[in-house]
Amino acid sequence: MTIKIQSVHFDADKKLLDFVQERVDKLTLYYDGIIKSEVILKIDKSDGLENKIAEIKLHIPGNDLFAKKQCKTFEEAVDTSIDALKTQVKRHKEKIKGI
Repeated sequence: MTIKIQSVHFDADKKLLDFVQERVDKLTLYYDGIIKSEVILKIDKSDGLENKIAEIKLHIPGNDLFAKKQCKTFEEAVDTSIDALKTQVKRHKEKIKGI
């Protein structure tokens, strides 16, 4: 699976990029049919503490799965997005098996 990581209006450090890569790679444990993924990391302009946004899109045969979360840190946003995608991937896999 290829992973494209894009940081908007800031430069992500290697530690953050490695963290995102590792977490997204783990999704292949649940479904190995993932073609590619796109991760967008953004900082919201609001003054609130929870201004880090992670958007993850998974391209799988016949469908795309998407999760977007906003948290205090990018790591937390990525983790919660991955948790949401795990559920979607499992649901998609069950749907395929049911057909």
